[in-house]
Amino acid sequence: MNIEIIGTESLGVRGLCCFVRTGSKRILFDPGIALGFHRYGLLPHPFQVAVDERIQKRIVKRWSDATDIVISHFHGDHIPLVNANPYQFNVKKIIGLNPKVKIWSKSLSHLSLMEKKRANELSLILKKDFIIGEGRTQEGLIFSEPMIHGEEGRRKVTVMMTKIEEDGQVFVHAPGIELLNDRAISQILDWEPDIALVDGAPLYLHNRLSRDLIKKAWSNAQRLSQNIKTLILDHHIMRNHEGIKWIKRLSDETKNIVICAADFMKVPRMLLEAKRRSLYKYMYVPDGWHEAYAKGKITTNHYWSMAKNCKLTCKYFY
Repeated sequence: MNIEIIGTESLGVRGLCCFVRTGSKRILFDPGIALGFHRYGLLPHPFQVAVDERIQKRIVKRWSDATDIVISHFHGDHIPLVNANPYQFNVKKIIGLNPKVKIWSKSLSHLSLMEKKRANELSLILKKDFIIGEGRTQEGLIFSEPMIHGEEGRRKVTVMMTKIEEDGQVFVHAPGIELLNDRAISQILDWEPDIALVDGAPLYLHNRLSRDLIKKAWSNAQRLSQNIKTLILDHHIMRNHEGIKWIKRLSDETKNIVICAADFMKVPRMLLEAKRRSLYKYMYVPDGWHEAYAKGKITTNHYWSMAKNCKLTCKYFY
């Protein structure tokens, strides 16, 4: 089994996209990424946009390679979008590409109005019906029952987790749970993964995450780390630098491997969402840049060259 993590916060974008190769399958998980439209009152820095562009190209390549695509839920950083903003993955980039690929998704019966709209638009434009995976074992893929996205009882959005097993090795993809869903944590542990890619707590949401919820997330992270050889925590938890402290503490405590996606891919960490203010400070952005970019009148090449010269880029993008 080969696991390639494509787009997450520690790799510079928002998402939990990965590509898994087994003997008979090539599975693309959550083929969408995004940038926070506003962070600290700032639009995405052009260097972030440059990284976003390059990761989108990787997703297009893996979409073409895939035998199967898994959509855990229909949030804008997990799927191609019909009405994407300039920093999201536009469905136009994969229309007509790999028409025989199987697309597995969570049930369409318990979606928010926005999710239903996105699911219907995506199915229509791809001219493909989604195969419902929730609670099923199909063709070597084991899908969970619907799990609450984030804090239990707070909202009704659900996600679907996936287990893959090959030659005794188990990998689990667990998006959207934010370490706040006890039922999801128990399911992951029941699956007994060797490697798990798990969405961590949104530590950057200081006004929403109470002390009790932080304690709960930490306890659940401990449960996972004590029982999983390689725990990859990313997505929401890597939107600020506190997540880096978490994975270090966990690894020191449990003596198992706790890392972010960039560590797993053996490339430098690029927590660009957390660094947006600094990027604006050290890499000047002229007025009107974003409007010009949205209209196709300007590119990110200048900022990519600047970052490369400052050693902010890494081998992942070459």
